[in-house]
Amino acid sequence: MTFPWGPATGVGSMPGGDAREAAKTVTGSLIGAEGAGGDFPYLAELPARGPGADMIGRTLGLLVELYAHVEPSGWRTSDRPGRDTRRARSWLGEDLDALEEFTQGFQGPLKVQAVGPWTLAAALELRGGEAALSDAGACRDLAASLAEGLRGHLAEVRRRVPGAQVLLQLDEPSLTAVLRGHVATASGYRTHRAVDRQVVEGALRDVMAVADGPVAVHSCAPDVPFALLRRAGAAAVSFDFSLLTERDEEAIGEAVEGGTKLLAGVVASTDGPLSDPAGSVSGVRTLWRRLGLDPGTLAESVVITPSCGLAGASPAYARAALAHCARAAKSLADNPE
Repeated sequence: MTFPWGPATGVGSMPGGDAREAAKTVTGSLIGAEGAGGDFPYLAELPARGPGADMIGRTLGLLVELYAHVEPSGWRTSDRPGRDTRRARSWLGEDLDALEEFTQGFQGPLKVQAVGPWTLAAALELRGGEAALSDAGACRDLAASLAEGLRGHLAEVRRRVPGAQVLLQLDEPSLTAVLRGHVATASGYRTHRAVDRQVVEGALRDVMAVADGPVAVHSCAPDVPFALLRRAGAAAVSFDFSLLTERDEEAIGEAVEGGTKLLAGVVASTDGPLSDPAGSVSGVRTLWRRLGLDPGTLAESVVITPSCGLAGASPAYARAALAHCARAAKSLADNPE
């Protein structure tokens, strides 16, 4: 079955700590009155609640037979699940309860997010204090545990929202740093060795394989490795449109021609004035012309999003930004040239 990509969605995080309010905002902004078709809600993340609600802690709570706790320096592996793991799982349960409540009868695409294996390996400390990234065996174990945890999580989402077709988004903001050897060691004086591209690609492919549906990879860092992500099996790439350079254009053109969806972050993720909807997508139209792509493919190739998560925005701006994404996507569909 072809995945029913919606025209606009969010990246993941939202402001505040009220799961019901976040779910209400997301669904109210991204599900039309008819309740189906052209909509693209997502499971909101609320990092302001504290450790365990942050993207790293939330994903660590999904792991199978691997556990972590909070140290002053960050998340570190544990022998058994403790208070921090239980808190992460409890908050995720609250978020799922809220999503289920506000998606009654919904049919269409639904996005859920988790941190990908390489950003997780760069953030999680082993017992000695160094990142899991420093140990190839630890990276393999982490990716396998993540894959198993995501299998169960996606099944739970499908059970709670049976009309949804679920898209998994892997958040990989550290991926480029991992590939280039730019991740700092615990001392801060050195960096971890660059990980071989084939190893990176293989771990991503293994994690994506459990999704039983399309997978998007998100990074709001510069120099997103579009070609590597496509080879690993990503059906879509989510990125901050303002960080694109001419170096990215050939890879983007090849991605579009190969059928990869672009989740283009064109709406600012922190409070500020919003342009008119057509103005927000003018850069996307310009890029299409520069690449010589058919304007008629714009609406089917591009999903409009904020540039990154909305955790740093005010609740009022977060609502306005999601609604603006939907209006900007409509402008792109109505006037592609």
